[in-house]
Amino acid sequence: MATSSGSVDHHAIIIGAGFGGMGAAIQLNRLGIDDILIIDRASDLGGTWHINTYPGLAVDIASTTYSYSFEPNPHWSRLYAPGAELKAYACHVADKYRLRRYMRFNTTVEKVVYDEAANLWTVHPVGQPPVTARLLILATGFLSQPKRPDIPGIDGFKGKVIHTAEWDHDYDLSGKRAAVIGTGATAVQLLPAIAPKLKQLDVYQRTPIWVSPKVNPAIPNPVQRLFAQVPATQKAARWAGSAILEIGMVSAALHQRELPFLGKTAELFCLAHLYRQIKDKTLRAKLTPRYSFGCKRPTFSNDYYPTFLRPNVELVTDGIDHITADGIVGKDRVKRTIDTLILATGYKVWEKGNFPAFDVVGKGGVELGEHWNRHGYQSYEGVTVHGYPNMFYLASPFSFTGLSYFFTIESQMTHMARCLGEMNRRQNTRFEIREEAQQRFVAEMHRHAESSVFVNGNCAPANSYYFNQHGESTLLRPTPTPMALWRAGHYPLADYRFA
Repeated sequence: MATSSGSVDHHAIIIGAGFGGMGAAIQLNRLGIDDILIIDRASDLGGTWHINTYPGLAVDIASTTYSYSFEPNPHWSRLYAPGAELKAYACHVADKYRLRRYMRFNTTVEKVVYDEAANLWTVHPVGQPPVTARLLILATGFLSQPKRPDIPGIDGFKGKVIHTAEWDHDYDLSGKRAAVIGTGATAVQLLPAIAPKLKQLDVYQRTPIWVSPKVNPAIPNPVQRLFAQVPATQKAARWAGSAILEIGMVSAALHQRELPFLGKTAELFCLAHLYRQIKDKTLRAKLTPRYSFGCKRPTFSNDYYPTFLRPNVELVTDGIDHITADGIVGKDRVKRTIDTLILATGYKVWEKGNFPAFDVVGKGGVELGEHWNRHGYQSYEGVTVHGYPNMFYLASPFSFTGLSYFFTIESQMTHMARCLGEMNRRQNTRFEIREEAQQRFVAEMHRHAESSVFVNGNCAPANSYYFNQHGESTLLRPTPTPMALWRAGHYPLADYRFA
């Protein structure tokens, strides 16, 4: 497995076979790098679109924007495509760009360690020999580690337990008495799909979610043929949809101080949707968010609210005291008997074991997760981190633009190409972001955040994963998407130290 030098196994190792990891591999190929290993703990490629298969799963960004710009898919069936189509698209990309030859599945990484003297990274897979590379790309995503709620008694529940990220399609919900814990974006899609099958459904809500109407028409065959035959038409649809999102959602969150009417307008739009669908004042009050629009991820749905009008569905907002072998006891001391417990509780974000997904040991033996926990979450342009040479981390702080994730992926591809291109031009073998450049970028992000809803809005009641344990909103990049895309190709090369 060693290269001609005999000292390293691969030029590059990518951890994660989702859209981010595949984009990175495509970019490396464009740069002439073919000696690549892609590792993923799952059984196949696709990342979240392979792992998540729960009923009702669909993309919540318009399908025309949720794809690589250089590899459009003209055959989306709906404006918001179902999850199976995203999985199929991932397979198409892997096949077209011959990425499967690099992939090793069912491989869980325990840790990665940088050897400063040898200038290489060693990846330690569980139960397998270590493997080395000059370049390491972490593409493990933000939302990859399912989170189980820490509720007393949950381990003693004797019925069926299903996390939405580990859906069991062999389990028949028909006639069951189920409880769903969580009312985030996943639950908004899940509840309408499963409620008709169940005898009883209890929905445990901690925080209501902002929901707006969902315009989700089927894309007729003539339009699909037009997209295929005249790609410029689909490109126009992509940019039109992106502009609407940027103005209506991203700008509302990032410029709350200067443009407060955007967030207020979005709230009124969502409240009108709630009032149209829920006439009962008590139920409506329970479903009304008490935090500012944008503090937490909003979503779209036409059938989420009507689900709570079904006679077999109850919304529980008093909280959970504990779980027994056959039910849930609420804070109101009422026990609701169930045989199926469904956890729509999302993913770990800031917990150790997710951000990063495993120990990342850089220069001086410093582990990245511990370093961030102690000193705050820092990166340079959401791509590289000082003290971790020859590493791109695609889920770094401030990396996600808040629009379609593919804008983030492609901006990072551009950043990588600029950095590696300069390193090759200099005939060097190592790059590292300078500490002063990273500090300058982080300070800039904090200045931009001063205008955002995360600072100026009422976010305390949101229980939002946008905020880390230090109370800072370092997940999203608080700049307009066009600025992030421009910077990816124009950041100062002097910000990096090449050697």
